[in-house]
Amino acid sequence: MAPATPTDDELDTLIQARLALLGIDLTQLPPGTEADPETGAPGRDAALESLRSFMRTTVLPLAAYRFGADAALAQQVAPPQLYPSIATAWTRS
Repeated sequence: MAPATPTDDELDTLIQARLALLGIDLTQLPPGTEADPETGAPGRDAALESLRSFMRTTVLPLAAYRFGADAALAQQVAPPQLYPSIATAWTRS
């Protein structure tokens, strides 16, 4: 069973919370969709729309693989390592 697609308000809350954890405050951006002509900063609504699009097309589909019904993908606890020989040297008893 596929998870329900989040609404725009739910995604906005998630995005703002994650950015707040990183110390990024979207309220500092100019309101609306137009970029600031002096600084080139995107408008708050345009930034949120771009981040919502990124979440829907990239993050949410990838999350389905981690928790999905596919047994082969569900068994993978960590992503493949770039240098496994170094990691095995660190974890040997």
